[in-house]
Amino acid sequence: MSKNSAAVKSVEQPSLNGQSDRGTNKPRRPDTTEHGRGKRLDRRFGFPWILPAMVVSVGVLYYCIGYTGYISTLDWDGASPEPIPVGAQNYTHLFADPVFWKSVVHTGIFFVVTFTVQVALGMFFAILLHSKVRLGVFYKVLIFVPVVLAPATMAPVFRTIYAPDGQINQIIRALGLHDFSYAWLADQNTALIAVMSAAIWQSTGVVFVLYYAAMSQVEPELMEAARLDGAGNFRIIRSIIWPGVRGTTLAIAILTAIGSLKTFDWPFLITQGGPSYGTEFLGTQIYRVSVALSQVGYGAALSIILLVLALTVAVILNIAGKEKGARRV
Repeated sequence: MSKNSAAVKSVEQPSLNGQSDRGTNKPRRPDTTEHGRGKRLDRRFGFPWILPAMVVSVGVLYYCIGYTGYISTLDWDGASPEPIPVGAQNYTHLFADPVFWKSVVHTGIFFVVTFTVQVALGMFFAILLHSKVRLGVFYKVLIFVPVVLAPATMAPVFRTIYAPDGQINQIIRALGLHDFSYAWLADQNTALIAVMSAAIWQSTGVVFVLYYAAMSQVEPELMEAARLDGAGNFRIIRSIIWPGVRGTTLAIAILTAIGSLKTFDWPFLITQGGPSYGTEFLGTQIYRVSVALSQVGYGAALSIILLVLALTVAVILNIAGKEKGARRV
């Protein structure tokens, strides 16, 4: 008998129960060994460690969301002991409110403009500072400094810059363009531009840091090989760097979208939502309705709609990012 036939016989040797194990698909038995019991015990003992986080998230976050939903069904000023249940009346009034739709439009414009400009500036600064630039550390700090400055501190500065006798109009007059001097914060369109410029000035540093970190993960051998093949800087950016930071761009889009929906500080501190609701956002409208007008139920309905919009936008952007990644693969 040859060695090969002996090996085959040894493989096809019946098991102890008289049946061959070859070709069988028996389900694996649960691990009843001491090791398996130890793993189940480890999971059981790990539960108390996550219990505080669960209590905080469920008891604070989700309870507050549920309570806000309950308040949105009331006609309440926030102080009277007997609020009046009105059902979905606050929501029907909300969808018929032209100021609400103005807020939604301003939020959409704010997202598109700030996202586009921040991505362009953040990518430009990240590419520039990844090359050999003198005083690179100084420029990194200079770009990131606006991020740590509070809007309450810088809003008066922007109000001064865009004032009728502010620095922008002074520069325009110094150039002899007196006809182009303008009351920027008194017009709906230019006031919105002023608010967006302040937000871009503050948030570009975060986008720059994210892109700078993402570009550090791009393999330099790919760029070196592309240069040897004759690719220029623009082709390297388009074909290597931009696809390499696609996940970062998606994260920036989600953060910018949610941040746009929650925008409050810059429009409130610079224009207080004016003129004529020209810079009204959902955040400023919620504050104005709930605090200034004491319509807490209506403000709670606006808050629920804001939450739904934020979740919807996040889900849509995540799905779009996954589908785009799948098509690339």
